[in-house]
Amino acid sequence: MAGDPRPIGVFDSGMGGLTVLRALAARLPDEHFVYLGDTARLPYGTKSPDTVRAYALQATHLLLGEDVKMVVIACNTASSVALEALQEALAPLPVIGVIEPGARAGVAATRNKRIAVLATESTVKGGAYARAIHHLMAEAHVEQLACQVFVALAEEGWADTRATTAAVEDYLEPLFARADAPDTLVLGCTHFPVLAAAIQRHVGNGITLVDSAETTAAAVAETLATSTLQAGNSGAPRNVRFFATDSPERFARIGAIFFGQDIDDGAVTLVDLKMA
Repeated sequence: MAGDPRPIGVFDSGMGGLTVLRALAARLPDEHFVYLGDTARLPYGTKSPDTVRAYALQATHLLLGEDVKMVVIACNTASSVALEALQEALAPLPVIGVIEPGARAGVAATRNKRIAVLATESTVKGGAYARAIHHLMAEAHVEQLACQVFVALAEEGWADTRATTAAVEDYLEPLFARADAPDTLVLGCTHFPVLAAAIQRHVGNGITLVDSAETTAAAVAETLATSTLQAGNSGAPRNVRFFATDSPERFARIGAIFFGQDIDDGAVTLVDLKMA
């Protein structure tokens, strides 16, 4: 069946968005992808909203140069401050962020209407998750925790080390030691799923962890299904291209942890977004 063979563009501040790409690839076997990790300017979570918006526009400019048919912002910080600007600038090209799908999953999971969101400093300050959750469940009690150290741990590939355990305990102990603790924990940064095992071990199996990657993939699939953008079953092998703004070798080595499969460092192209 004929369709639109152009790739879907995905970008993040670094390698965390590869968890979203992994979910997209699993759900959409006929689609092709271009992934950009702005590793030279990681993390976005400590940058001002104006700076993040400028970076996001540069990232999408590069993706547009690769003739993408859709853009997925696989970065919670960029989704929280740049989604509307990108949707306006790129219209009618679809632009999908990760916050609304993550909020929907959190609301669907909670039983006591208490939801905690772990995110970067910028995402917490922006309050995008709290707004999205309250839009869906006005009576929800939302607590947001800025866990910036988690980004550094994930980018080092330290998924479950003594340092990871210590950071998880320091961040989460005050919240989950309370009798009125949340029953749902939204991983509000695409880097954080790499640390999910350490987080789950600390909070216990009674707490539901929500990873927005799967729900974002569902939102992308729905958009494709209601448009003329589906690739169709051409029988051609999937093509996934990677771009990074710093150290392609390191991107390939650590990125494999996020992506769930090996990445050939020769397949990662070094780019300068300021020149895009």
